[in-house]
Amino acid sequence: MRPRIGITAGDPAGIGPEIALKVAAHEEIRALCEPIVYGPSSPAEVADFAGGVISAAAGRAAYEAVVKAVADATSGAIDAIATAPINKEAFAAAGIPWPGHTDLLAHLTGARRVAMMFYADTLRVVLATVHVPLRDVPTVLTRARLEDTIDLTAAELPQFGHPSPRLAVAGLNPHAGEHGLLGAEEDDVLRPAIAACAARGIDVRGPFPADTLFNRAMKGEFDAVVACYHDQGLIPVKLVAFGRAVNVTLGLPIIRTSVDHGTAFDIAGRGIADPSSLIEAVRLAARLATFRAAHAPTG
Repeated sequence: MRPRIGITAGDPAGIGPEIALKVAAHEEIRALCEPIVYGPSSPAEVADFAGGVISAAAGRAAYEAVVKAVADATSGAIDAIATAPINKEAFAAAGIPWPGHTDLLAHLTGARRVAMMFYADTLRVVLATVHVPLRDVPTVLTRARLEDTIDLTAAELPQFGHPSPRLAVAGLNPHAGEHGLLGAEEDDVLRPAIAACAARGIDVRGPFPADTLFNRAMKGEFDAVVACYHDQGLIPVKLVAFGRAVNVTLGLPIIRTSVDHGTAFDIAGRGIADPSSLIEAVRLAARLATFRAAHAPTG
């Protein structure tokens, strides 16, 4: 039986509705799963929103689509969710307190700890901190936070085809701190967290200089890299796999995948949006749903 994959259309003023409909009609996707679109997506529904314009109404519509899809995934009405992009400013304009999908999904599902992973065949990266100003990263990146991220990554990677995951942690500072010459975070936070996780049996090493680590991972030395902050992890992923990478929320009781791009307001409504990343997100969601169904407890 084909898994049922909910596709949220994202911000209706962006390209989300267009790519959601393209993916739901895609012949290969329809053979792989049963796609179900949530949120304004038809031309008539989208006509209520000004293309490329941030608005509270668009933010609210995107939010409500996610809430409905999560409720259906939680009840078992659908098997996974693949989300088109939302706009953080539109969320804020609508008075929605969560800055994006990850925090909202954790709230809706009651997940205690979550992490954002960008998944591609050539590279997998998990972010220890996400939408944090760069100047605040050293404060937010605590030992407990990093340990949680490493633990969660090790626990979740088997469903992606890595039963004994080999993990590496990128250094926060240039040259991974040069033993304190270029920063103390590696010695004070990163190494103790890595050592504690290794003592629990996790195959994790580091911290390694970030400027060479991602290349090592792409060559097969590691199954995933834990990055300290947003751009440290996403620049290499988007450089090598933009349009093919999938954003996955680790730690949820439901399956959620997403695109590796934003709302693209500049081309909204022009019919030229590329659905490739959402296609990959739905493919991965269907694969994970099939894995979970096959490994679900019986009796």
